[in-house]
Amino acid sequence: MTDLSATTLTVLYAEPIPADLQAIAVAALPPGFRLEAVASKDRGELLGRVGDADFIVVATTRVDEKLLRAASRLRLVQHQGVGYNNVDLAACARADIPVALTPEGTTTGVAEHTILLILALYKHLRVAEAALRGGGWPVWELRSSSFELAGKTLGLVGFGRIGREVARRARAFDARIVYYDPFRASHDVETALEAAFLSLDELLGRADIVSLHLPLSDETRDLIGTRELALMRPHAVLINTARGPLIDEAALARALATGQIAGAGLDVFRQEPPEPGNPLLALENVVLTPHVSAGTRDAFETKMRAAFANMARVARGEPPLNRVEA
Repeated sequence: MTDLSATTLTVLYAEPIPADLQAIAVAALPPGFRLEAVASKDRGELLGRVGDADFIVVATTRVDEKLLRAASRLRLVQHQGVGYNNVDLAACARADIPVALTPEGTTTGVAEHTILLILALYKHLRVAEAALRGGGWPVWELRSSSFELAGKTLGLVGFGRIGREVARRARAFDARIVYYDPFRASHDVETALEAAFLSLDELLGRADIVSLHLPLSDETRDLIGTRELALMRPHAVLINTARGPLIDEAALARALATGQIAGAGLDVFRQEPPEPGNPLLALENVVLTPHVSAGTRDAFETKMRAAFANMARVARGEPPLNRVEA
């Protein structure tokens, strides 16, 4: 146990972040802590500085055996989000260093962004805005292929924290909710959200909108491929604010280019950033954002408060919240 009034503990932010975000993080620090941040993505800089860190905060930074060997004082690897594919859990377990997630601050932003992508597709936002900026006025041309969310069936693939928050927001738009999840929700949750459980194939065949909210694992990698896209309805759209490798991107690009499905809204990609030649970048029936669904000031403040509170628990000799095991 550490007496926080008698010492200063060092938190290393293992990602280069802008000065304004660093100031927000510093403002959330509890007494007895100080924050440093790497200046670049250079691996050598990180390895040279992690030896002075009692705690590290990571987002996409790789945490592996080499980093842990250099981190002689490290007490906790704190992920600022919930996707921890960049962290070698087995190596952390061997080093007896816990790994914790920060679900706080992620849920609301991702749920709102999911609705944003749906509406942007349904109202042809990028096409309409580009036409207007180019001197056009497509008041009639887009009407026959524009839609309302009301009355549509939203299929949620994954019904955890984020999936349920999407359901709550979609219900406010008078959408119908169906979902698939490896672990079925309780009757009370299904009743409260007016959500019907289906198999994945049934959901794909019935939904007007398919939205992905599963973690990435060996079981979920390439979950949506050629076979699954063929099950979707021709007017359906696919949304992904979870993890890029859930989708076979080549199969999706073919389905979009041939009109097999109507559109896609993507915040995540198999490779981030995507290669310039990625065919999804050239398609008009796709709305793309650069992995920013949880990228709000509100979310960042909430995440930093939760992350630092977790570090304070560990410093007091208490177990961290939201720990993940190998």
